[in-house]
Amino acid sequence: MLRGIDHLVIAVADLETAADELTAQVGLACTAGGRHPDAGTINRIAFLGEAYVELIAVEDEKRAANGPVGTAVLRALDASVGLATYALVDDALDATVARLQAKGRAIGPVTHGSRQRPDGEMVEWWVATLERLGIDSPPFLIRHAPVGVEWGVAAVRQRRELVHPIGSPAVLLGLAIAVSDPTAVAAEYLAQLELEFRMVDDLAVCALGPHTIRILPDHHPDMPAAIVIGAGVAAPRSVSALGLRFDIQPVSPVALGGDV
Repeated sequence: MLRGIDHLVIAVADLETAADELTAQVGLACTAGGRHPDAGTINRIAFLGEAYVELIAVEDEKRAANGPVGTAVLRALDASVGLATYALVDDALDATVARLQAKGRAIGPVTHGSRQRPDGEMVEWWVATLERLGIDSPPFLIRHAPVGVEWGVAAVRQRRELVHPIGSPAVLLGLAIAVSDPTAVAAEYLAQLELEFRMVDDLAVCALGPHTIRILPDHHPDMPAAIVIGAGVAAPRSVSALGLRFDIQPVSPVALGGDV
């Protein structure tokens, strides 16, 4: 029931500075965000169709350290790396988690999360995570409440049409991450989430819905991590920002009309 990448969690020390860098260097605008009252974090979001880039900063270290996502963010900040973890979207989250747990997988229970937007609206979701998250571990799973100004039907349609500073709408095409042992990490994805990768030389590749996930050896020259974005640009280009590489590829207007 996994249908693609939901969002990428990028740990930042200063939220506004990071949002400005994302706009200036990559051409993506943050148009949403808010506080996670119980998690000690605050975020800004740049939507890429239904997927999104989440810039997340820590306001309360003690509270952040109480959860797997917050711990991954703290770990990434300590290591001065950008990508902390990421999420896969699953519309049948409860059924998926029940099936995995029945098979003895280590995924935790489905829990409720929320954040408050500056306009006061609460955005809600449900997640299930492994005990440890990070780029060398499988991602967590999420399902959003499909209502409101961010996840209602009209909201999703509008952000597919959002023209970013890059000059067009933008969609997420994929993610590449570098680890010491791609084979072992891919095996963990299979063991815990039943997500299968194919090995191509020394890297692991998985096509999931509209997205491609690649796990590369950490000696690869193009790493530590790369986010692949499709936009209405004339030629491909790569830029460095927020401790990551953003690979921007030209795609057709049809491809920009929908994401996940």
